[in-house]
Amino acid sequence: MPVRKILIVDDSATNRMFLMEMLSRHGYQCTTAQSGAEAIDKAKSGQPDLVLMDVVMPDMDGYQATRALTKDEQTKHIPIILCTSKSQATDELWGLRQGAKAYVIKPVKEKDLLAKIAALG
Repeated sequence: MPVRKILIVDDSATNRMFLMEMLSRHGYQCTTAQSGAEAIDKAKSGQPDLVLMDVVMPDMDGYQATRALTKDEQTKHIPIILCTSKSQATDELWGLRQGAKAYVIKPVKEKDLLAKIAALG
């Protein structure tokens, strides 16, 4: 199933805007959330084709939100790409173990992110 609707989750307004503008230029319909809890609510109600999830966020981090989404019957089919500044191999391994399908390190390279999205579609 091709990816059309993307939920961008990041506590930084700057990062949300940057990703939204980049992906919108390539024809994706984007919505945003600024926390893990908001991401879970929006994923359940909006059923996006993909969630682009930051890791370092207050309250509920991206690992916890990813785990919650991949275990919930309503959202477990939605692929998640973690998009974070955490660049250690162990961070990526942990993210994939939580259920993420891919891992992108900030600053995001447009070509790399688009390739990962295309690979899921």
